[in-house]
Amino acid sequence: MSGTFDRVAIAGVGESTYYKHGMSPKSEFELAVEAVTRAAEDSGIPLSSIDGLCSYATDSTNPMRLASAIGIDELRYSNMVWLGGGGGVAAAVANAAAAVQVGYAETVVVFRALAQGEVRFGSGRGPGPGATGPMTYLSPHGVSSPAQTIALKTRRYMHVHGVEQGALAAIALAAYEHAQHNPRAVMYGKPLDRETYDASRWIAEPFHLYDCCQENAGAAAVIVTTTDRAADLKQAPVYFLGAAQGSAPGYDLFDHSVDPYATANFTQVAQRLYALAGIAPADVDVAQVYENFTGAVMMSIIEHGFCEPEEANEFLTVENLLWNTGRLPLNTSGGNLAECYMHGLELVVETVRQLRGTSTCQVADAEIGLVAGGPCTAPVSSLLLRR
Repeated sequence: MSGTFDRVAIAGVGESTYYKHGMSPKSEFELAVEAVTRAAEDSGIPLSSIDGLCSYATDSTNPMRLASAIGIDELRYSNMVWLGGGGGVAAAVANAAAAVQVGYAETVVVFRALAQGEVRFGSGRGPGPGATGPMTYLSPHGVSSPAQTIALKTRRYMHVHGVEQGALAAIALAAYEHAQHNPRAVMYGKPLDRETYDASRWIAEPFHLYDCCQENAGAAAVIVTTTDRAADLKQAPVYFLGAAQGSAPGYDLFDHSVDPYATANFTQVAQRLYALAGIAPADVDVAQVYENFTGAVMMSIIEHGFCEPEEANEFLTVENLLWNTGRLPLNTSGGNLAECYMHGLELVVETVRQLRGTSTCQVADAEIGLVAGGPCTAPVSSLLLRR
């Protein structure tokens, strides 16, 4: 199975400027066009020759309108991953790779655009007479947000396995430290220390303010094409090792009766990922793990095999997660916490930069990178890329 993506490479990446919530001077659609255009410029591929578009989780950017705006000659493939927010990020890139592998298209752009403040993502999930599914049980008790429901699952996990608050703090502190080296990051120039972290207000215990992802505006794009074509372009190609997506039976972000309960929902996906790629967790040099909330990152890291649950306090320290000292350099651009909440596609962009050797927090000799998307939701997805 290791040759599943043997014809596929990432040839270009692009991002718009990233903005705080409600601060973008451009519309969500304009941001999408900007990111795709920059990805094409990065790769050297003309916009007109793009023939596929992929996204995920009810992206509001209409692909037909986007195809017209960037001047695509012929759209041969379009695809979107089902719900789960950023859970579909690695799956969307994998779907683009699959399309190229089998010949549905030759050059596919994976994109994500968000303008939180202009467009409300996930509307209809909160309390009110329109609540459906698990929300009909939660809304009367005031549980209406991902922060609350993931906090409950995280607290259970911490109690069972003896995980301390310092493990969550380390994830946030490492992200903010990496953002101080990244001028693109929204939190660039705004360092975080443990005293400030501890003094910040509770959102939903055990999550402080800095345990929670931002709300932002911006866009990111990744261009997937054949290895033959990528070899002759501007950038060194980044190759696919494997990808997996899915969910445990019955799992849902807002479901509090599922068994197992305290999980990021990656156990089965991670096992299939490593089997497909033919590698082990110890082979991964750098990881970009989707941070909706630090507790979900903690569970994701464990379920991807980097440490055992009882080792979390020892493994999840700031020094162990930093780009220049860590056993597992984590979210080296600042991630969703401190670079930009771009539903995780910025994590794929950063992985490509790491494997090209151009990150602002470059891990020495990085050869294999992991992207894990959307913990504690369904579906989730993971991706392994190599230099």
